[in-house]
Amino acid sequence: MTEPSPTPSTGTSFIPGAKNSQSMTSERTALAGAAPSPVPETQAIANQQAAPPLVVGKAEPLAQSAPAPSSPGADQLARIEDKCARIEDKYARSEALLSRVEEKIEGATARMGEAARQSDLAALRSEVRAVADRTRRLPGSGALVLTAVITAVLTVVLTIAAQRFHLDGLITPR
Repeated sequence: MTEPSPTPSTGTSFIPGAKNSQSMTSERTALAGAAPSPVPETQAIANQQAAPPLVVGKAEPLAQSAPAPSSPGADQLARIEDKCARIEDKYARSEALLSRVEEKIEGATARMGEAARQSDLAALRSEVRAVADRTRRLPGSGALVLTAVITAVLTVVLTIAAQRFHLDGLITPR
């Protein structure tokens, strides 16, 4: 992992070479009788220039020969590569899990569609059953023919009776 910094990241001590107000006042009182000192900002800049720059690690392309395993840069690079490999493994597992979830959702959707079609078919069957029950209660073709014959015979009989009793005179001529 990363190593903690030897200096805190807050306050004036975060800036390399900068002094806090207590050390500056004690320094001023100690040097009060001495020759004029440089401005604290210039002193901080001078301290910064005197300190050698820190080199954390050097990134090299992978095509070159690998650095010696004893160097801290190679160790850090190996740790980064291990982390990358673990992240890639997690990503591959996540992808596999998502593809399985997708397949399950597609299967469930297909089953739900089939169930909806089955419920539609069940509703259609019940409607057809209701229509069939209503049509069964209607008179059949034999009853309709018998009714037609009886109606024709009664019409003939009543017409003949009206002619014999001269009931056609009751109807006003046009």
